[in-house]
Amino acid sequence: MAEAGIETILQEHPNAARDSLIPILQEIQEDQGFLSREAVTRVGKHLNLPASKIYGVATFYNQFRFQPKGKYHITICRGTACHVKGSGNVLDMVMKRLKLEPGQTTRDRLFSLETVACMGACGLAPVVNVNGEFYAKITPLKLARIIEQCREEESTNAEG
Repeated sequence: MAEAGIETILQEHPNAARDSLIPILQEIQEDQGFLSREAVTRVGKHLNLPASKIYGVATFYNQFRFQPKGKYHITICRGTACHVKGSGNVLDMVMKRLKLEPGQTTRDRLFSLETVACMGACGLAPVVNVNGEFYAKITPLKLARIIEQCREEESTNAEG
């Protein structure tokens, strides 16, 4: 299925050149949820570019992911207001608790972590987003509780 989606996207760009790279990567990520090694290889062949060039461009822009998102995607704002109000401590807690770096997903694919430059909610700093739901004035303890609620929800769903 994944390869068919990639091939379909590439067919929509029959005579693509290097200037089509970012739009192609965006379409693949939209379709697949992330950029797999296979996708990078296929795009490289299609555009006659080495995979290292594809990775170079994709890693420059923080919009691209190389792992699928977890069921619970945690986004932590690292903008100035959030930083000053303690988002660094919140980020440290998540990284230690879930053993993740930003851009990674847990092995069980339950959680993924991302940082962004600003969420535009500076007056509510620090701000965290979990699957589209915003949490204002977040602390490490509050986010730890949210993570535990997610885990409890998963264990309840697994039992039932």
